[in-house]
Order: sequence, then structure tokens, then C-alpha cells
Amino acid sequence: MSTAKRSPVLEHWGPACAGVDEAGRGPLAGPVIAAAVILREPLYGLNDSKKMTAKARLQWAARIRQEALAWSLSWAAVWEIERYNILQASLRAMSRAIAALPVRPERVVVDGNQSPPGWQVETLVGGDGRVDAIAAASILAKVARDQTMQALDAYYPHYGLARHMGYGTAVHRQALQRYGPCPLHRRGFGPVDRAWEAKQ
Repeated sequence: MSTAKRSPVLEHWGPACAGVDEAGRGPLAGPVIAAAVILREPLYGLNDSKKMTAKARLQWAARIRQEALAWSLSWAAVWEIERYNILQASLRAMSRAIAALPVRPERVVVDGNQSPPGWQVETLVGGDGRVDAIAAASILAKVARDQTMQALDAYYPHYGLARHMGYGTAVHRQALQRYGPCPLHRRGFGPVDRAWEAKQ
């Protein structure tokens, strides 16, 4: 008998339930991206995206897109993050992802403790590690955001976006100090604001 550790089986709330999650609340640069997923049936081995390698996330994202009953992606741009703050921008992205589903769910469960505007939803702290549809949404959102940042790296190569995906790593902060912020940077975040002021 194999002694390999198996991934946990997450709760499956049925094909009438959409799971919603976002990626990109913490970085200093780039949009926040949300996903909504309705799973037709349980997918054994599915897990929170943060507990997966980048390679595993890519493999799972392809499977989810192929096997889910419905899925969608949406985002909030940097200007929305600056205008509304990162929490409200994240909730707006989630709201758009729900609206973009090609199938209207009977039940919507969102990771966290905040509800996106315009929807009657259930919130579940740590939901991406408990409910399979939320875990699937977390994977799609994370993969989409990483791919977005990798593509944007070609336009703003000085910052190393493809390496750190916009997070506030030492390399990123050093680039901010040297080159100042670019249009992808979030002015409301302290390191970006300080770098902006230093360049004025």
C-alpha cells in the first residue's frame, strides 16, 4: 500500500453552488483578479491554490476549465484599487465574476468574510481550503493573475514582475527606489507612495 500523502477531499456543495475567490490583494502592482466556478462533480485532489506549486496550479486550471459546469474570470484595474481601496476593488471584481457566469447559480459562497455588492452570498473564512468550488476559483484567479503579470513584464521589464508577480519583494522595492513607480503600481500602498514622493 502506498504511504504517499494524499490531498484532502474538500466539501462539494453541488452543481447549483458557485465558489468565488480572488488573487492579487497583497501585491504592490497590477490588477486584482477574481474567479467564479461551478463544479459539476467533486474533483479529488483539489486544494487551495496557495498550497500548490505553480506547475500544479497550471495543470489544475486546465482541468477545471475543461470539467467545470461553468467558470468565469474578472478583474479590477489599478485605478479602481486607488479609487475604492483594495478591499472594495476585490469585491467589485468578485461581483463581476459572478455576473459573468454563463450559468446562474442558486447558491454563491465567497472566500473570506465580505460580500461582493449586488449579490446574496454566503461568506466562509478559509473557504479555499474547505469547499472545492472556492478552491477551484482560487486556482483560476491565481493562474490568470500570474499570467497577466508575466505578460506585463514585457512592457515594464525593470521591475522583475514575472519573478515576483508584483509582490513587495526586496528586488521589487529596490527597483521602485531606482526607477520610481510605473502605471501598474498602486499609489495607495506605502512603498509605492514613498517611491513616488521620492521621484517628485
